[in-house]
Amino acid sequence: MRIGALILGLSLSVAGPLAAGEKTDVLYMKNGDRMTCEIKDLDAGALHISLDYVDGTISVEWSKVERLESKRLFIVRLANGVVYTGSLHMIDTTSGGEEESELDVTVPSGDHVAIDKYDVVTMGRTSDNFWRRFVVDISGGLSYAKGNQATQYNFTSMLQYPKERWGITANLNSTLASSSGATTATRNQFYLQGFHLLPWRNYFYGATAGLLQTTEQSIDLQTSLGGGVGYYLKNTEHVRLSVLGGFAWQHTIYTQSAGATPNEDLIAANLTGNLSVVTFSKTNLVVTANLLPALSDPGRFFFNANATYYLKLWSNLKFNLSAYGSADTRPPEGLSGSDYGFSSGLGWTFGSQQPR
Repeated sequence: MRIGALILGLSLSVAGPLAAGEKTDVLYMKNGDRMTCEIKDLDAGALHISLDYVDGTISVEWSKVERLESKRLFIVRLANGVVYTGSLHMIDTTSGGEEESELDVTVPSGDHVAIDKYDVVTMGRTSDNFWRRFVVDISGGLSYAKGNQATQYNFTSMLQYPKERWGITANLNSTLASSSGATTATRNQFYLQGFHLLPWRNYFYGATAGLLQTTEQSIDLQTSLGGGVGYYLKNTEHVRLSVLGGFAWQHTIYTQSAGATPNEDLIAANLTGNLSVVTFSKTNLVVTANLLPALSDPGRFFFNANATYYLKLWSNLKFNLSAYGSADTRPPEGLSGSDYGFSSGLGWTFGSQQPR
């Protein structure tokens, strides 16, 4: 797939400029410790930082941070859906025996915004530099058995470009399974998703585009375009759940050897859900599901889903277990209506984790 190759190439090309920065941030802990570090991001109540004298990234409990200072730019997302971009300065405002901390965000205009530190859901670093805004995640796995000459591989690449009120994410998933005497099975899926926050809190509008090739369903290329309005049903430091409803167009080119099945064009309703569940520093579950009830072919439904569970091993190195599935409730005669599978591998993240 040419677009998939383009995304892969872009992912590899932007990974280089995302090298670690200088350790100029200052962190003060409630127990009196002071650390000069590089603040990476905040997620699930864990502030991720790197130190000159520590190999890799470490996690610091956000509730134990008393003060911090950073001149870098961060995208800060609050529980009520409001988002700010700016440099950070947090001070201890304890009074009357009650422990409180206030995060001061200096926005690009020079104005200051005071935020209760416990209202912050996620925080990810950004930059005035175009290339340093990207976040790249690459993972894969490979196995081979000599006995039946069986080869299996899986590859996943994620490219994210976040801004204060909008963002774009591109995902490429590819799997192959072959063995002596059996037909090689391949599945390649590219998914592009963009969103822009609306003036109303927790509402956004979004657009999706997808490409799918799967030998199991005899699909040479399935192209889908959709869009609509979405809402964040849950937005906390551990769980982020959103739904989007709208309309979509889908064009499918089937494998000619499958019986010269004609190409199809469909108009459908579009229902997309995204779920992200994270725990303190170690694990992360990401699920994306898309349901398309065909309006031009009533009673027919298309479904696509991808789920990945991440386990942090060391620094930016992660183990992942992924599952995928696609279904058509009324496929052309003689063709399979579903395709699904599981894979595992190792991955590495370049750049700072961004607000989910």
